[in-house]
Amino acid sequence: RPPPQKRVLLLLTFFFVGTSQSFRLMRKSGPPAFVVSFVFALGCRPKGTKGTTPAVLLRVQTPPPTSRILRRGFQTTMSGATEESVVPAALWSRVDAAPKDPILGVSEMFHADTDPSKMLLGTGAYRDDSGKPLVLECVRQAEKKLIEEAKNMEYLPTQGDNEYISRSVRLAYGKDVGDASAIAGVQTLSGTGACRLFAEFIARFKKGAVCYVPDPTWSNHLNIFRDAGVETKSYRYYKAETRGLDFDGLKEDLGKAKEGDVVLLHACAHNPTGVDPSEDEWVEISKLFKEKNLFPFLDSAYQGFASGDCDKDAFALRMFKRDGHAMALAQSFAKNMGLYGHRVGTLSMVCASKEEAKVVESQLKVIARAMYSSPPLQGANLVSTILGDEKLNALWLTEVKMMADRIIDMRSKLREALEKSGSTLRWKHVTDQIGMFCYSGLTPEQVDRLKDEHHIYMTRNGRISMAGVTSKTVERLAQAMHAVTSSS
Repeated sequence: RPPPQKRVLLLLTFFFVGTSQSFRLMRKSGPPAFVVSFVFALGCRPKGTKGTTPAVLLRVQTPPPTSRILRRGFQTTMSGATEESVVPAALWSRVDAAPKDPILGVSEMFHADTDPSKMLLGTGAYRDDSGKPLVLECVRQAEKKLIEEAKNMEYLPTQGDNEYISRSVRLAYGKDVGDASAIAGVQTLSGTGACRLFAEFIARFKKGAVCYVPDPTWSNHLNIFRDAGVETKSYRYYKAETRGLDFDGLKEDLGKAKEGDVVLLHACAHNPTGVDPSEDEWVEISKLFKEKNLFPFLDSAYQGFASGDCDKDAFALRMFKRDGHAMALAQSFAKNMGLYGHRVGTLSMVCASKEEAKVVESQLKVIARAMYSSPPLQGANLVSTILGDEKLNALWLTEVKMMADRIIDMRSKLREALEKSGSTLRWKHVTDQIGMFCYSGLTPEQVDRLKDEHHIYMTRNGRISMAGVTSKTVERLAQAMHAVTSSS
């Protein structure tokens, strides 16, 4: 401990020589460091700290410059070896936890189940007869071709790859597409991105229009239009009593729509019901749209994947085009090419002229620019390569039919097994429906029993992903369905 005269000298030095350095330390490390510096200036060291400097005692970590902006959100502590910065606990306290997605939540429960016989029938992704994900041979060959061509990895323009868009539009509308220059098209983040881009376009340029969606529909349709600020109303589509289409209800509800309203239609293989209008019913729907001047928006996620025939699955879309409707189409290559993770889609809008199409496309690009700037490259390259190569395209058509045929076969086997199980219920709708999903008619309580008693997982509306059923599991599924339907 220095004599009094030396302590006074140290104190004066602290105030008149080291003032700027001390206050800089206070600004960086807070008042505690300032106090410790003052104590050291007086020569008063805590026990056990002989020869220790203030900085070592506090182990101060200089905060980054940006932390000064958030000064009110930080606390300085002396409780341990380091100073910690803590966001105030109340900052997000009013944010409620989001409800689980009805489809993704099923997958989470499935993966948490340790039973070796568990079965996942909720995910909309194709599986082979061994229950494994499938990469198509045409995709593998397209990958090799792209490697050999050594294409670059530059950004795509905001609208996407023009060659991909052209081939995608031709696949949808057919070779006799007519004046393709009157169709505005942009590459999107799969079908979901196409729906969202269209919803944003409607919100900006068709203000006040209502979007009618079928009841039921893919759950994310409602999320997409809600977040875009577009009002939705439902129209009757599925009739539980018949497990089929409520055609009279559909016409009655859409007959009440006002001129210019948008109507969402599933181009084929309706999700979740698997119920499609007949060709004659599609003709009537088109006439109703003409009479009411309604705007058709078709979501095509399963072209080729539903029946195994790309042209047959495009019947409704091409009929609306021939009938002269202004219309929009969302396309996805997730299911029919198995490119789930590549997020490859297209949004196209049929316009009155080439000039109008250019204007529409310019606005779609403005929306896309702010949302994601430019779409992914590799998936578009794969699709464009397959559609543009005669041999690869022929191989793809064979493979997509193979996937569709396996699902159709599983429908037949499931119905047969249910009828042999002793069930007195009618199961004809299992084979009447089409596409990836079977709307089984099971109640939420029966679905819960399948999960709890049989380790079989599906969405609580009774939707079965037929792509997840295999020749080894179809009998067990039928027995479990019979068990929960016969005793409830």
